[in-house]
Amino acid sequence: MTSFSTTPKANSQDNTEELRTSRTCRNSYCRLGVLPLEYFSNNSVFVCCRYVMERRWFEQWKEFVENGDQNSSSFPGQIDNSELFEDLDSYHLKERLVENEDFVLVPAEAWHKLLAWYGIVDGQPPLERKVVDLPSTLKVEVYPVEIFLCLHSNMENVITAQFSRADTIREFGFSVPPGSECRLWMKSSDSSCERLRNVHMSVLDACLSSGMTVIMETRNADGTWPSSRPQIMNSVEDQDSYRGQPGVCGLTNLGNTCFMNSALQCLSNTPPLTEYFLRSSYLEELNFTNPLGMKGEIAEAYADVIKQMWSGRHYSVVPRVFKTKVGHFASQFLGYQQHDSQELLSFLLDGLHEDLNRVKNKEYIELRDAEGRPDQEVAEEAWRNHRRRNDSVIVDTFHGLFKSTLVCPECHKVSVTFDPFCYLSVPLPVSKERVMEVFFVSLDPYAKPVQHRVVVPKAGKVSDLCSALSEMTNVPPSQMVVADVFNHRFYKIYNADESLSCILDRDDIFVYELSVQKEEQEEHVLLALYLRERSHYRDYGSGSSSYGTSLFGHPLLLSVPRSSCSHEELYNLFLQRLARYVRPPDPSEELEEEEEEEDEDEEELYKTQTNGISDGILLSLIMEYKQEEACSPSPPANEQPAKRRACRKRRKTLFTIQAVNSNGTTERGSFNTNCSTFLSAAQPYVAIDWDPEMKKRFYNENEAEKYMKHSSMEVPQQQTTVQLQECIELFTTVETLEEENPWYCPVCKKHQLATKKLDLWSLPEVLIIHLKRFSYTKFTREKLDSIVEFPLRYAHSRLSFLPQEEPPSRYDLIAVSNHYGGLRDGHYTSYARNKDNGQWYYFDDSKVTYASEDQIVTNAAYVLFYHRQDKLRKPTLPSPITSPASSTEPASDITSCNDDDAELGATSYLTMETD
Repeated sequence: MTSFSTTPKANSQDNTEELRTSRTCRNSYCRLGVLPLEYFSNNSVFVCCRYVMERRWFEQWKEFVENGDQNSSSFPGQIDNSELFEDLDSYHLKERLVENEDFVLVPAEAWHKLLAWYGIVDGQPPLERKVVDLPSTLKVEVYPVEIFLCLHSNMENVITAQFSRADTIREFGFSVPPGSECRLWMKSSDSSCERLRNVHMSVLDACLSSGMTVIMETRNADGTWPSSRPQIMNSVEDQDSYRGQPGVCGLTNLGNTCFMNSALQCLSNTPPLTEYFLRSSYLEELNFTNPLGMKGEIAEAYADVIKQMWSGRHYSVVPRVFKTKVGHFASQFLGYQQHDSQELLSFLLDGLHEDLNRVKNKEYIELRDAEGRPDQEVAEEAWRNHRRRNDSVIVDTFHGLFKSTLVCPECHKVSVTFDPFCYLSVPLPVSKERVMEVFFVSLDPYAKPVQHRVVVPKAGKVSDLCSALSEMTNVPPSQMVVADVFNHRFYKIYNADESLSCILDRDDIFVYELSVQKEEQEEHVLLALYLRERSHYRDYGSGSSSYGTSLFGHPLLLSVPRSSCSHEELYNLFLQRLARYVRPPDPSEELEEEEEEEDEDEEELYKTQTNGISDGILLSLIMEYKQEEACSPSPPANEQPAKRRACRKRRKTLFTIQAVNSNGTTERGSFNTNCSTFLSAAQPYVAIDWDPEMKKRFYNENEAEKYMKHSSMEVPQQQTTVQLQECIELFTTVETLEEENPWYCPVCKKHQLATKKLDLWSLPEVLIIHLKRFSYTKFTREKLDSIVEFPLRYAHSRLSFLPQEEPPSRYDLIAVSNHYGGLRDGHYTSYARNKDNGQWYYFDDSKVTYASEDQIVTNAAYVLFYHRQDKLRKPTLPSPITSPASSTEPASDITSCNDDDAELGATSYLTMETD
């Protein structure tokens, strides 16, 4: 283990210049996670790399460099990435870590500097990651691809290996016998296999993802291949003989590609678009010269996927080529990170339109304002102009017209324009309140923590949380301190004026009651208290502690008078605060320990145990020993030896007190000797260290973990429900333009914050409605889980937002893209109605099950697809089932809907309307 002795110290003459340099470079190092890659002299994939660091440690280091010194509580201690690992045995990274939330990326130069200064926790590996040169961008590989390698002749001997996406397949390291002919197969999680024909392809281009298996087979002496026998490759042969319902086909998840699969299933079940590709009409309309297009490659790749899905010959299709094409033309979809199905859908519709645009040479068209002309005339002119530059199957199927009305607040000039749209992104009504769950820790040491559920303003402050909790506890808000507790330590202690938006729903929030400060009393100190358990051995080689320690239990916040911060007074105070789960020793219990050596052997002992190396922590322990001895009365000279031997026994305390940094990992010295220094810090932290035997005898872990639930926790949280019509009306509400996007008034001759109103003028054959569940404001980031009651059939009364003189259109729902989960992670699925038999199906990557109409309306609905009824054709095949429960002989590629699938749905919230 690298000790802290290599850290630059402010009081060290040799390291003063180095520390000054680190402070000078502070402005650069504090932006390590966002430095441009051009910062390096060599951007080669194999030379340029970065290191992954836990964000909490990195933030503490920045605070230390900005304001701290060697004795400050912000001293970060050794580099510690423990929170990034699933376990500390394999050091395997947790899934779905988010940059700048969980970790930061630092250049190699900075990493080696920090490593030399602070060291790294013993046993933890440096997390070095390559910077990969991807098409049109450079990205850091936080998660290398983990692939299983095996031989066809020995399938049980599987080797797990990690590769960069820039590595080629030939670098997998298979040993090929001389003169042998070999070939490679890749096997996905759904057991489908594909041939890897080009060993010079990169892992990225081959779309290999973690969890896949690469199998090498060698040709037999008789000239045959082992895979020709019915073994592991039979999944390919089985699909050749499979016959099922066209369109009822899963899509293999290539690695976090459920967002893509969900969007593809919805488009696949859009009849006019699918029939256009199945008839191969696209071949005559491919536009290879459109500078805004993708040379027809996106259209061709999409056509291949659709034809496979509707061939009726596949359980599941592997959209590998399509994924590669999408990543090539849209770098944001490169790699295997989770993305948004609506964003993929938007890119795909635009890409298909440009690849299939029948207009080869787009003419310049000057747009005109309405200038008082009738809306009908202006709308027809706008649509003609749009079609003169944009004419494709996408426009035919998905494009409609907005009516946009702008009014100048100064001269009241009215500007009316008509703009095309491909889909509607409608907002959900956002509540101005927020429900938070917090634990209240009373000042009464015998009271268990109480979990409360409080309602606070969404854009409120921490003081609002205290006020809401005060009404339930009758404790004044001024006597409360709010803290985020994570992994037995304080992740953050909040100020009363901080915004509640910085507190996430997943955070463990504790609110501590503090003692009353009377006017006549002197200033109080807010003391943060950690509990630590010592190992049985002393670690004299470590600079972090004289003992190996680990945090446990819940930390505490205490308000202590500055005059009452002596070692003895704090010891008694801590015993009192822990009285509920710490048993004081009985008078009959002997708690004595022997001193290690006599006074004259002190120096020799110190040298022996430290190899003569100076150590501030050991020195403080010796000073403490001297002070204790000095407090004892000196015996007469003739009784000195006997008395000295008697003094070698002393009363043993339950725990010792140490001043520590804010992480509780690094000691700042003995609290006895440095009391005034540590109490002068903005936020002092102390730890009480327990010997394992003492903790076992006097600390009740079961009692310490107990808590109570307030009656507010028993009140069920009501699920917010809104109507789709409300979302559309909110979308068409008058709004004032933001300062960042003003409108230039042609009359006032200046930019104005005009009012704007959108109306739906004409609707397309297929109407796509995107529910904006992900809310991003100045104060909050959240996913809205409200249930949107959307009808499966739009009747006259359901669609009243068109101009009065136009008859309302009537639509049927044909597909839904679902999103389950939160902001940081989640899973996409889809419901879709097969155009041939009218049956609803539930698509979950490669798995397909029957679905019923009462399952479709859920709080996971994200993108809705409606088909205009006058364009619908009746199913050509009878529905195979009437309900999931009645399915007795389902098709071989799907199973009837089970209880798990039913939980994904919800009871329908509307009465079905028949035509």
